[in-house]
Amino acid sequence: MVQVVPMSLKKPQMILIDVDGTLVDSVPDLAYCVDEMMKQLDRPLYGEDMVRNWVGNGVERLVRRALIGQLDGEPNNADFEQAYPIFLELYAENTSKRSVLYPGVREGIEYLKTAGYRLGCVTNKAAQFTIPLLQDLGVHDEFELVVSGDSLPKKKPDPLPLLHAADRFGVTPDNAMMIGDSQSDVKAARAAGFQIVCMSYGYNHGEDIRDYHPDAVIDSMVEVKELLEATA
Repeated sequence: MVQVVPMSLKKPQMILIDVDGTLVDSVPDLAYCVDEMMKQLDRPLYGEDMVRNWVGNGVERLVRRALIGQLDGEPNNADFEQAYPIFLELYAENTSKRSVLYPGVREGIEYLKTAGYRLGCVTNKAAQFTIPLLQDLGVHDEFELVVSGDSLPKKKPDPLPLLHAADRFGVTPDNAMMIGDSQSDVKAARAAGFQIVCMSYGYNHGEDIRDYHPDAVIDSMVEVKELLEATA
């Protein structure tokens, strides 16, 4: 169900869409790699439910969280230096073996393309994983631009990736919209001057995304049609 805060949305000229937790449920692959890494380190395994609460700030942060078993804090440097290459090797082989597009994503993208919206993708996932994942799931070519977590000096929640995309599209921030799922997306959009729409189902460390006051919350990408056709 479309839920909009009490303000009218403006029809955008450009829409940027996040990957993990918005387009793609990537947790099955990430959790597999985390647990395989932990096996090699002779440490306890976590499973999907635990890992799901840690996803959303890139794989480096995910590995750090896995090593300490919680969302905040830092592992021992030596432990991280040992673990990170193991995870990278595992994830390179398991980027899209278990990951799937969320229901409604293909239909939502088809509507946006048919309606003439210019689409970009902005994610904190490194390009070496982002591009193959989008290609394997058949959506890479739907985007005019893909900005990955290592494309620029800063990533979300910094506004730089969003502002970079707007500049590339020749669109001002007040004519742009971000579709994401996490507080990182909301913070980046607000700082960039974008409108922000969030998915209710994504990765937000166990918190309700409504608590971060996006402009609208939708349960499926299919609902983007109803949302945008109601804009001014």
